[in-house]
Amino acid sequence: MRNFLGSLGKPTLIFFRHLGSIWKIFMQTLYWIFIAPFKGQMLKPGAVFAQMNLIGVGSVPIVALVNFFFGITLAMLTSYQLKQVGTQELMAGLVGVSFTRELGPFLAAVVVASRVGSAITAEIGTMTVSEEVDALETMALKPVRFLVVPRLLALVIMLPCLTIVANCVGMLGGYVIGRFNLHLNSAYYLKLTFDYLVLKDIGTGLLKSFAFAIVIAMIGCYQGLTVSGGSAGVGISTTKSVVQSIMFIIIIDCLFNAWFYFV
Repeated sequence: MRNFLGSLGKPTLIFFRHLGSIWKIFMQTLYWIFIAPFKGQMLKPGAVFAQMNLIGVGSVPIVALVNFFFGITLAMLTSYQLKQVGTQELMAGLVGVSFTRELGPFLAAVVVASRVGSAITAEIGTMTVSEEVDALETMALKPVRFLVVPRLLALVIMLPCLTIVANCVGMLGGYVIGRFNLHLNSAYYLKLTFDYLVLKDIGTGLLKSFAFAIVIAMIGCYQGLTVSGGSAGVGISTTKSVVQSIMFIIIIDCLFNAWFYFV
C-alpha cells in the first residue's frame, strides 16, 4: 500500500510543481504586459506582429481545411439521423450551434497547439540548449519579456480570429450538404442557421478560445524554457508540449461546458 500511494504521490507532486512554475511565468508575463509599460519598459510591437503573422495567418489554411471537412462530416451524420424523423432541415441549426459553441474553438485550438505550440517549444528550446537564454539573463534582459510575452499576446489575439474562421468554414461545409444533398434553398438554410444561433453561442466559443490561447502559449513556452539534454531534449519537450496542451484544452473545454450547462 505504501508503494502504491508513493507511486501516486510522486507524479502528483511533480505535476503541481510544474503547474506552480507555469503560474510563476504567467504572473511575470502579466507584469510585462500590464505594469511594465507604465514604468517606461515598452514592448516592441514588431515582435508581436511577427508572431501574429506566424501563428494566425500561417494557420488559416489548415484550420479552414480541417473545419470545412469536419462540417461536411457533421452535416452528413446529423442529416442521416434527422431524416429518419423527417426533420433533416434542422441540420442547419445543429451545425451552426455545434461549431460556434464547441467544434470551432476546439478544433482551431487543437490545430494551433499541434502546429504552433510545438514550434514555440522547439524554437525556445533550441535557444535554451544553445545557451542563448542564459546569454539574455547575463545581459540583464528578461527572457519572459522577449520570448514569452510576444507569443502569448499573438495567440490571445489570433486564436479567437481563427475560431471565427473555423466557425464560418465549418458552417460552409454544412451548407454544402444542405444545398446539394438535401436540396435546401440557400436563403432558407441561412434562415434556419440564424434562427437557432444566439450571441451566447458565439461568445461562449470566443471565451473558450481565449482560455485555450493562454494554455497553448504558457505550456509551449514553459517546455521550451525548461529543456535539458541537448537536441534530444528539445524533441522530448516538443512532444510533451503538444500532448499537454491538447490534454488541458480538453479539460478546460469540459469545465467551460459544465459551467455553461449548470449556471
